[in-house]
Amino acid sequence: MTTHEDVTCTFCGCLCDDISVEVEDGDIAAVKRVCANGRGVFAEHCSDARRPTVGGREVDFDEAIAEAARILDQADSPLIYGLSSSATEGQRKAVELADVLGAVVDTTSSVCHGPTGLALQEIGEPSCTLGEVRNRADLIVFWGCNPSASHVRHFGRYSVTAKGTLTPRGRQDRTVYVADVRPTGTSKTADHFLQLRVGSDYEVLSTLRLLVRGESVSAEEVGGVSVAELGELAERMKSCRFGVAFMGMGLTMSAGRNVNVAELFSLVAELNDHTRFSVIPMRGHGNVAGSDQVLTWLSGYPFAVSYARGYPQFGPGEFTAVDMLARGEADAALILASDPVAHFPRAAAERLAAIPTIVLDPCENLTAGVARVVFPTATYGVDAVGTAYRMDNVAIRLRAVLPTERPTDEQVLEAIIQALPKRAAQLEAVK
Repeated sequence: MTTHEDVTCTFCGCLCDDISVEVEDGDIAAVKRVCANGRGVFAEHCSDARRPTVGGREVDFDEAIAEAARILDQADSPLIYGLSSSATEGQRKAVELADVLGAVVDTTSSVCHGPTGLALQEIGEPSCTLGEVRNRADLIVFWGCNPSASHVRHFGRYSVTAKGTLTPRGRQDRTVYVADVRPTGTSKTADHFLQLRVGSDYEVLSTLRLLVRGESVSAEEVGGVSVAELGELAERMKSCRFGVAFMGMGLTMSAGRNVNVAELFSLVAELNDHTRFSVIPMRGHGNVAGSDQVLTWLSGYPFAVSYARGYPQFGPGEFTAVDMLARGEADAALILASDPVAHFPRAAAERLAAIPTIVLDPCENLTAGVARVVFPTATYGVDAVGTAYRMDNVAIRLRAVLPTERPTDEQVLEAIIQALPKRAAQLEAVK
């Protein structure tokens, strides 16, 4: 039996890198220090060396590559979507493929933290690392998120109960606020719970900004919360040693979207006139933060990017995957490490089933069930090495604990690029 220490779990944006994995006879025998969510990454790892399929028929790798290249080359408006559960190496190849094809490339950010990216462009993001949170933060605010269910080890490793340099007693050294529309597991652990009226985030955040500035508010309550409670929170924010606001999809996907996030970012920026305060989005998929990083490096934009004109164009609502599919604009799709048929609105999912679709994923899913070409790929962090970005945009190296016969996303995408007639024409033009 071989024990691998300090393995990284890629289930969520926490990217916990202290996991212990025991391997026996080429299979995972035990996993330690992993949460219930992350256990499936290892315990239910898809390790079978399945062959690619075309139209449900098993074929060799080269035949599948040729069919995928044919589909993408003949498409007038191809869409590349997903990326968030791939490593940065695979993500870079996906953007390169979009550039060669003149395709649209979009990530799962467009259906979760896309509004965060828009607010960041407008306001900026006063942020920090999770290590700073653990070591310094004495005030934690969770807004529109429930990490007790979605990021199970967040409390113990980084925030509520974590012990750090200036927080040696962990929970006793912190005050915790939760703002949400309903009680959650996270709100039960908080010192103060602000139950907001649905769709009132912007009004509540605007009121907090006024109170932080020392201005008076004539109303007795805003968004279902008394102004007295908001005033107490404002004073705690101004007087804390180091405060951090963690925000989730309860803020980004409620009425107001990017305007809500921009208001929170503005509040945090203004709090830095009084103390040290930061904000960190609670990113879901293991490398969704990395997909934003990679696409921004290469195109200048974090999601919803079209290369149709030969240069990158940014178009939320125009080049986002749900909108393109629902309007029937995409005539072929490559889905990388995602399952949009399981999660997209009906019209978008039905369009995916109607057009030739290529799927790269370690495991079978609903999207693979309707795809023309399916490539079973290696799992980064289990049987493939790579790089991922934690929710605080810190790069984490992913190790492999198992050998694999399956190709990585990067290898499949590179093979498709090399098989494209358009790529051959580009290389000839360079010569």
